[in-house]
Amino acid sequence: MQSLLGHFWPKRVRAKTFLYIGLISLIFAPAAHAASGGPDGNGFVLSLLWLAIILIAAKLASMIENYGQSAVLGELVIGVVLGNLALIGINLLEPIKSDPLIPHFAEIGVIILLFQVGLESNIAEMRKVGMRAFLVAIIGVVAPFALGAWIVGPWLLPDLSSNAYLFIGAALTATSVGITARVFKDLGKIKIPEAKIVLGAAVIDDVVGLVILAVVSALVTAGSISAGTIGFIFGKSLLFLVGAIVLGHYTAPYFGRFLSKVHTGVGMKFTLAIGFALVFAAGAGLIGLAPIVGAFAAGLVLDPVHFKYFRRPQVARDLEEHLEHVSEEGKEKILKLAERHSHKHVEDLIEPIAMFFVPIFFVYTGMSVNLATLLDPRTLLVGGAITIVAFLGKWVSGLVAGNVNKNLVGFGMVPRGEVGLIFATIGKSLGVINDEVFSIIIIMVILTTLLTPPILSHLLKKYQDKPGEAQPQAA
Repeated sequence: MQSLLGHFWPKRVRAKTFLYIGLISLIFAPAAHAASGGPDGNGFVLSLLWLAIILIAAKLASMIENYGQSAVLGELVIGVVLGNLALIGINLLEPIKSDPLIPHFAEIGVIILLFQVGLESNIAEMRKVGMRAFLVAIIGVVAPFALGAWIVGPWLLPDLSSNAYLFIGAALTATSVGITARVFKDLGKIKIPEAKIVLGAAVIDDVVGLVILAVVSALVTAGSISAGTIGFIFGKSLLFLVGAIVLGHYTAPYFGRFLSKVHTGVGMKFTLAIGFALVFAAGAGLIGLAPIVGAFAAGLVLDPVHFKYFRRPQVARDLEEHLEHVSEEGKEKILKLAERHSHKHVEDLIEPIAMFFVPIFFVYTGMSVNLATLLDPRTLLVGGAITIVAFLGKWVSGLVAGNVNKNLVGFGMVPRGEVGLIFATIGKSLGVINDEVFSIIIIMVILTTLLTPPILSHLLKKYQDKPGEAQPQAA
């Protein structure tokens, strides 16, 4: 693990990051220690100091992006480091793990993250990818889930509960849309057929995976795994997802029109977006589903048309006041461009709040990893085996991709990234998986996140060398 970390996180970056974090800890920790010994009201002050340390650590760890790696990896690794300083006798940051406020911030981070994923996807794009992407997604969910929950899990970890095996299988179903898209985009291959199939399948994979997560979570809570219960929960999950998307699609324009009459500014547009995410997340939670399912559905619902009422009136007034010489046809073109920009503008509005909450989730998740367990030879061995299963379960999905490079499609579905972490964290919060299983899933997430980009790069170079095929130009 040390050599792998050294390869992907250069020594110079690690040295700077750990030096800065050490200095920050020395500055904040004495104040935190003093606050912890004061009145009960100082508990909130202590939480503020922990949040400051987590956010600054996350930002410093994101320097790993300068070396071609995802910031998610840096945040996870720095969380592991901060959470295990006690192993070398440094206990200053141990209270973070028991702070009552931090987990709530982390949970909000998950909701915001899945809302962003939904915003970056849309139902129209899902329709365009066709049956091949659908088949790839279904095989990419069913195969790893079956391998993890019913074959490899019970074989390698025979002493766990049936619910724990279900969560292992669920964690293996994840695909990180962001990591997959980033690889194809960076290599200028975002428009090739394989990329379209992978990205479309990854979106469908997210939907099916989130439904499976909702089913498994509800099964754990209900304490029953009968066929009737599974059918009811799966049906409830699908009904909520489809119903929320349909209802939201038709009601969002009316809400948008109403709120735009109150105020057309940026603040109201932000309120509409976040309000939808929180209401949908709460709705999912009220019927026993994971709130992230609702947040994802809210992101899928919101289209540019739902925000045109905010953009068009302001632009129209500006045109009348400042561009009197522009023709009516020209004004209409400008208005349409403004409407088209609205959806992207909403993603930009969400980004600052995501920058605050989402890193808290990843760092806090990393702090939950017990290195004493992670470094156990049995854990490493099982983690390596589960990682092989994770690769194999997604690779077979490429076999149904049609007349394209099947290896490229299969390996494009492999990275688990933040989605796998979400599954593992929910399993741990429900008390279904122990520290050993959590560490095994973290090993799988790290390895699939690290190893997939170089594999895809190699396959894409071979793809480019195919004779007689016209390749798209690099962006």
